[in-house]
Amino acid sequence: MTAATEVDARAIRRIAFNHRLSHWDVKLSPYLYISPFFIVFALIGLFPLGYTAWVSLHDWNLIGGQGDFVGLENFQTVLAQPYFWISLRNTFSIFLLSAVPQVIAAIAIAAVLDFNLRGKTFWRMGVLLPYVVAPVAVALIFNDLFGDKYGVINQLLNTVGIESIRWHVDIIPSHFAIATMVNFRWTGYNALIFLAAMQAVPRDYYEAAIIDGAGRWRTFWSLTVPLMRPTIIFVIITSTIGGLQIFDEPRMFDQYGQGGASRQWQTLTLYIYELGWNQRNFGRASAVSWLLFLIIILIAALNFYISRRISATSDKAIKVRPIKARGIS
Repeated sequence: MTAATEVDARAIRRIAFNHRLSHWDVKLSPYLYISPFFIVFALIGLFPLGYTAWVSLHDWNLIGGQGDFVGLENFQTVLAQPYFWISLRNTFSIFLLSAVPQVIAAIAIAAVLDFNLRGKTFWRMGVLLPYVVAPVAVALIFNDLFGDKYGVINQLLNTVGIESIRWHVDIIPSHFAIATMVNFRWTGYNALIFLAAMQAVPRDYYEAAIIDGAGRWRTFWSLTVPLMRPTIIFVIITSTIGGLQIFDEPRMFDQYGQGGASRQWQTLTLYIYELGWNQRNFGRASAVSWLLFLIIILIAALNFYISRRISATSDKAIKVRPIKARGIS
């Protein structure tokens, strides 16, 4: 083999290696770019989840640490406790009283902010202000509003001859008060998410609807809301996850932080806190944590399924019936 032939062979091998390297770069680069997220998620998400499952299968004490393997005994014990079912009832009650009005109010606020208002930045920052307020400050403010004896709301009710409401004694009033705190903090945040979705709708669609004679109300329900459907599904799922894990508001609703004398507003997260830190039984606390995790997965999947079915029905309705006013504005 001559020197020139050898040089040509090296050049060919170099070109082939560079080609393979470029091919590997195209194939592997996307996975390398997203790998930091999955690595961090595995460390702070999956590992604690798996470790909690391991703890739930043992007689695990805060002081003594890991004890004997007990299998599903911790799950059977907590499911037999009345406080677990009371906490489950309270969690769903507060969740429904907060999540449903929250989504409806957030869509309404976003629709108002989408108008051509003066001082748009001021109003958008204003609706986000409750979100940045510390939960402790929110609890202090609303405890003054919902006080049993000297609360502002009861004082106003007494002036018109209505009997005072026992916010910290009765079940439904306490749930309503806590749900009000949750709505105060999160409605503006969700409203900005809906506002971003509304502004992403092409304006040509609105012009076509106006040409067809559709009014503002008809355009909103027949055009804006269907096109916001992915965002609505996202907010519903995130509100479900957050609403079922509520902790700060019921924890600070009174000075004891146990969910009331009769556990009137004790949520599942408060029950987990009581089992883990007050009773020092990490095994049972981990069992309740896993039960809550399974409930959240089930409810989130159910929400997603219902939302997809509604969206499919809406798509068929839009294809069959175009947007026209027909005398309806």
